[in-house]
Amino acid sequence: MGNILIIEDEEAIADLEKDYLELSGFTVDVERDGEGGVAKAAAGNYDLFIVDLMLPGMDGFEVCHRIREKRNTPLIIVSAKKDDIDKIRGLGLGADDYMEKPFSPSELVARVKAHMARYDRLTETAVKANKTIEVRGLKIDRTARRVWVDGEEKAFTTKEFDLLTFLAGHPNHVYTKEELFRETWNMESVGDIATVTVHIKKIREKIEADTSNPQYIETIWGVGYRFKL
Repeated sequence: MGNILIIEDEEAIADLEKDYLELSGFTVDVERDGEGGVAKAAAGNYDLFIVDLMLPGMDGFEVCHRIREKRNTPLIIVSAKKDDIDKIRGLGLGADDYMEKPFSPSELVARVKAHMARYDRLTETAVKANKTIEVRGLKIDRTARRVWVDGEEKAFTTKEFDLLTFLAGHPNHVYTKEELFRETWNMESVGDIATVTVHIKKIREKIEADTSNPQYIETIWGVGYRFKL
C-alpha cells in the first residue's frame, strides 16, 4: 500500500505504530533520532512520514523543515505537546496533520490512509490537467513532444518519449517491464523485456545527472520501475 518512515525515539510508541501500520499492509521503517530520520528520508522513497517533535539532537520541527525542503509527500506530526503554538508552528513548516499523544493507533492508520489517498488524487489531477509535466528541472511538453532538463532541450526517439511520458504521467506507481512494454509498444512482451531495459538506460542518460543514482526513474529491484515525484 505504501512505504512509511516513522521518526520516533520512544520505542514502545514506535513499535505500536509500526505494528498497526504493517497489519494494514504498509511497509514501515523506524528511526530513533532526528539526524538519522532526515538522512533516511533523503535516501529512501517514502510515501508518508510520521514525525515526533521531541527527539534527541535535532528536534521534530527541524526534521519537518529538512524533509519539506526535498519532499512533498504527506507528513504527520505526533507529539505530547498540546499548545496551539506548537501545532501552528508544525503545520506552518508543512506538516499535513498534527496528532496529540496519546492517540488511538486505529485513528493514526485512518489518517495515514486518508492523507495518502488525498495526495494521490491531487497528484493525478494535477498531471491530467497539465499537458506539461515539470518535476525538479525536468520539463516534458506532451503536446509538442519535447523534453528539457534544466533548460536544455534533449532529443528523444518516439518510443523513448512515449515511455518517459507514460511513467511521468503515472508518478509513484510501480510498473513491471511487461506492463511498460505492453503500454508503450502496444503488444505483449514475450521475448522483449530487454527492450524496456535498454530504453530506460537511454532515457536516464538524457535526464539524470547521475545515472547510478537516478532522481526520476527508480528501479524497484525484482519488480520494475517507477517515476518519483
